[in-house]
Amino acid sequence: MNRPAPGETLYLQPGDVRFGDCHNRLVTLLGSCVSLVFWHPRERLGGMCHYLLPSRQDRRAAGQRLDGRYGDEAIALLLQLIAGSGTRPADYRVHLYGGGDMFPDLNSRKIGHANVALARQLIQTYGLNCVASHVRGVGHRHLHFDIQTGRITLKRGHHSLALSETDSLPPPELPCLPSK
Repeated sequence: MNRPAPGETLYLQPGDVRFGDCHNRLVTLLGSCVSLVFWHPRERLGGMCHYLLPSRQDRRAAGQRLDGRYGDEAIALLLQLIAGSGTRPADYRVHLYGGGDMFPDLNSRKIGHANVALARQLIQTYGLNCVASHVRGVGHRHLHFDIQTGRITLKRGHHSLALSETDSLPPPELPCLPSK
């Protein structure tokens, strides 16, 4: 993964994992996919993953590269980038987004719910400091993350929310799991 240019806005597609500094912004569009957003307030570093499925059906073979399309591997990639920056995952504020039901008439909640369940499990397993979440519900979300300020703007339909750790989110907010 290349280091982004200063001032660059990084657009995450499904399966992407990005990490940058205070000169970057991270943007993605989520449906049933999930993003974990990491922000280090002192160092002004941040990262985001955008995964499609909780894990691979066939476990990774030895020597096979990690794949950001899968939640367990996307978080491993993001944690590698954090370690490479000389910082600790426990020092980051983590936000969790996505897992929406894109086709409510077809009873399609299964993938989004499984993605959110895995994210919550990984947050607990790694002892991460999850400070906010906006998950499940119906429809898509646009996320804009400014690494300089830590500000995350969430857009759903015609509504836009600027979020911080102290904000109270409208439904379908679910509380984050406490870190260990």
